[in-house]
Amino acid sequence: MGEVRSSAEVGIVVARKQEFDMTTKDAFSAEEWKTVLEGPPAAGMIVITASHGGTFRETIAMSKAYVEARKEHGDSELLDEVAAANPQMDHTRYHSAEELRESGLGHIREAAALVRSKATPEEFDDYRRFVLTLADKVAAAHREAGQSVSPAEAEAIQQITAALGGGSS
Repeated sequence: MGEVRSSAEVGIVVARKQEFDMTTKDAFSAEEWKTVLEGPPAAGMIVITASHGGTFRETIAMSKAYVEARKEHGDSELLDEVAAANPQMDHTRYHSAEELRESGLGHIREAAALVRSKATPEEFDDYRRFVLTLADKVAAAHREAGQSVSPAEAEAIQQITAALGGGSS
């Protein structure tokens, strides 16, 4: 026969269970996890190809965003696993920056939908923030025409934000 608990005790048990339930890559199939991992580098590549110049610095900035996320280890096991992966995206399969952007935005939308459907709202916010932070760091890595972020990069970041589900973080 089941244990009888007061509503306060049940609340504490539920709060503790939620506190320890973190989403990991095990919540995703291998194909879904690949999609989740492709989201951040897709955002970086979209920004890199948005305007000319600075490719080397911008690529380094993308790698540094991963390194910095690894240093913040612990708040989200899901984000820890994403940041621990080496950013990979086969940009050679695209024939133009436009094709890369459209495909990349599709990857980002798909990754965001997967994370939103399987992770907690907080973990989704962490993933979204990581992708946008990475895009911002890439954009700011190289001054173009006297601006830290070119109009084309700013537009790319707006498109990435929309693909992730709108609003600012």
